[in-house]
Amino acid sequence: MRKFVSTAALFGLFAVAAFAESYSGKLLDASCYDQQKKASACDATSTTASFAIDVSGTVYKLDTAGNTKASAALKNRADRVDPSKPQTKDVMAKVEGTEKAGTITVTSIDVQ
Repeated sequence: MRKFVSTAALFGLFAVAAFAESYSGKLLDASCYDQQKKASACDATSTTASFAIDVSGTVYKLDTAGNTKASAALKNRADRVDPSKPQTKDVMAKVEGTEKAGTITVTSIDVQ
């Protein structure tokens, strides 16, 4: 019975991973976007706490774990090697995860 449960859990894990999608677009400040409803006015910064991604005009929010991953990735991105230099305004990202009701459950994020 244990072997069956372990095997079923393993197949379930692979099934979830198979449904993961890739989203590429501009990383946004989700709180600002909720107020402004304009992606152009809501660039993500190193102080942003909740993130969204604009994929060809469709905006998806990131889940709590995704917000944590995006914040860490944003603070560690290549153009932040020298903190005295200003961060570029547009932050592009590639998010891997599954979308449900406008929110992406993030498995990984790459910020450029």
